[in-house]
This record gives sequence, structure tokens and C-alpha cells, in this order.
Amino acid sequence: MSLLLQLTGPVVDMIYNVRALPPSGGEAEVSGFSMAPGGGFNAMVAARAAGMAVRLGGSLGSGPMAAMVATELQARGISLARPALKDRDQGCCTVLLEPDGERSFISFPGAEGDISRAALDQIDLSPVSHVLLSGYSLHYPQARRDLAGWIAQLPRAITVIFDPSPVAGLLDPAYLQPVLARADWISANADEAAVLTGESEALPALRALAANRRGAVLRQGANGCLLCTGDQVHQLPAHRVAAIDTNGAGDCHIGSFIAALAASGDALRAARYANIAAALSTTRAGPATAPARAEVDALL
Repeated sequence: MSLLLQLTGPVVDMIYNVRALPPSGGEAEVSGFSMAPGGGFNAMVAARAAGMAVRLGGSLGSGPMAAMVATELQARGISLARPALKDRDQGCCTVLLEPDGERSFISFPGAEGDISRAALDQIDLSPVSHVLLSGYSLHYPQARRDLAGWIAQLPRAITVIFDPSPVAGLLDPAYLQPVLARADWISANADEAAVLTGESEALPALRALAANRRGAVLRQGANGCLLCTGDQVHQLPAHRVAAIDTNGAGDCHIGSFIAALAASGDALRAARYANIAAALSTTRAGPATAPARAEVDALL
């Protein structure tokens, strides 16, 4: 059975529904507010919804935020690969959600930003088939060196997927390059792909991402995604929906792709599955709203 180890820890999203982003020095008009686990939680939920076993290898802390995350992890059937930290609570992310579903983030790390080599070495890798790492984890000063070295030494039998994340342009090459060298797959949006490759056009960026690895996915939001494996490029249209909340859609795409790829071994089918799952997730309010596998399969 395939098992995904997620190395990017969850945070708590504090979600404000705003009429518009506030100007500098101004105040937004807020029509709603909610709190829910987000960050690394979203991709895990998507993979679980698609039928894959998932374990959190990133850090869970102790405190009210961490307790909220722990409750949701248990409810989703996601286990911990190592004990929780006792001295730090989970970090949080302020999400400003506009009426068209677009979202903006302001975040600060907590326990999820603290991952030591000693903690990583506690993880039992024997059941792990896939490892997912986000660029956010490589941005944490207390985690990046140990994470990069640990990823570089993973057995080749484990499939490594790297999500550059919106902080791709801020990552230190000393920690980014070992991860890129080990990554079997990269899933990035257009901006992240441009940062990593220096290519402003989608196709050259995608080919550069896919070079010397099993493949790459370039996510294009409402336009679907591009998939490159070897010398084959596929443009896969999005499943059309009326989006109300795009928060977590990229994470849903990544988690869904990994689970579908692990189940079938067919990257093209997995990308189609991920497009549908990510689209459906935007029709529901909240950051972790991945649809069940049966719902996606019916459309696939």
C-alpha cells in the first residue's frame, strides 16, 4: 500500500471574507470569519480523500492552535510520524478572501517551522512510498539545512515530490539545489516555475522543470495544467465550475495528483484527476475541501 509522508507541517488559517483588500493604512470591510487547519494540512487531506494513506512527518506542536490541528488530523485518519513538540504552538496564517475567490496570505511560523535532523531521523521510512515537501519548509531558518540534507539522502525507491510554493524566489540556493536534485516530480504554478527556471513562458519553464526527473506539473488555475514526462507535453483543460473559494486549490491539486499517480502509475490520468478535484474544491468554502474519490471518478 502506498503511503505519503508530508514534511510541511500544518498551520491554522484565520480566514477573513473581505469586500476588497484594504489600502495601506486602511481597514477592510469583513463579511465573515472562520478558523481551520491549512498549510501542509490541505495536500494531506486531498491525498486521503483520493484514497491514499498519509502520515505527517512535519512538526505538530502543543497549544490551542496545535490542538485544533490534531483533532482534524485524527478525524481525517492522518497519523503522526513522530511525537509532537512540547514547547511551541502551531503557527497561523491570515487569509484575506475576496468575493471572486482570490486569496492573499500573511503568515508567521510556529512549531511547523522547527524540524531538526534528530526529529527527522525518528521517522520510520519502511512503509513510506512518497514524500512531499513544500518550499515553505525550506524557508524556515530552523528547518531548511536539516531538511535539505535529509531529503538528498532518501532512498531512491521513495518518490519525492517538491512544491516550490509562493516563497520560491526567497529560497537559499544552498538548500534549494539539493532538493531539486533529488526531486522526482515538481508541481508548481506559473510564477513559481518562472522563478525556478528563469523561463517566463510556460512551455519552456515546464520542460526545464521536468528535465532529468520523472516529470513536472505546471498548474494554471482556471486553465487547468500542463504535464511533462520525458519529451511528452500534455495540456489538460480545467474542469469548469463556479469558484467561490480558491484557498487551498493548489494544495488539493498536488495531493490529488500524488494519490492518483500512486494508485495507477499513470501521470496523465493523475493530472486529469487532480484538475477535477482542485476545481471541485473551489466550489466549497474552506482551505481543505477536497472531494471524495468517487465524486471525482464519476466525472473522470
